[in-house]
Amino acid sequence: MKVILLERLEGWGALGDVVTVKDGYARNFLLPRQKALRANAANLKVFDAQRADIEARNAKAKEAAGVAGEKLDGTSYIMIRQAGESGQLYGSVAGRDVADAVNAEGGKIERSMVALDKPIKTLGLHEVKVRLHSEVTVTVTLNIARSQDEAERQARGENVINAQFEEEREAAEQAAADMLEGGAGTHEMSGYDA
Repeated sequence: MKVILLERLEGWGALGDVVTVKDGYARNFLLPRQKALRANAANLKVFDAQRADIEARNAKAKEAAGVAGEKLDGTSYIMIRQAGESGQLYGSVAGRDVADAVNAEGGKIERSMVALDKPIKTLGLHEVKVRLHSEVTVTVTLNIARSQDEAERQARGENVINAQFEEEREAAEQAAADMLEGGAGTHEMSGYDA
């Protein structure tokens, strides 16, 4: 289906371009969200007549997104989640969770604005892109941890999973050394002759 784009769409074109897209994409996404018009003679005339208004509205939306993006860009959000010993989350962090975290701290985004290629499934610091407008993208950092203390350690740059394994290894070495020092494997026989 041929459509006239009412805003710049990444991978498709700029405002006013006539492009061919799959029918389902046009019917289910572009047309209902007023991102495009069907490309026919009547709509081309309407678009040409209203082009200045559409461009002004798009510029105003881009400017508003830019102002919001300045406040949001580079911010960090802590998310406390349950995870296994290896740092694998029980569940995952999706776009909805990111949007909820940002909105809980005063931001204003929708989950459709969060650009996650795949859900986040591990502890640590993760950078996530947020598309506030088709031409305005910002990056926020998610600090996913099992506790507030762990989140603070991660924020300082410590790898808590490796640190945990290192602590366990040192404790095991210390226990082995204590056993050897205490004469492990030798015990006194009292009252019994072997």
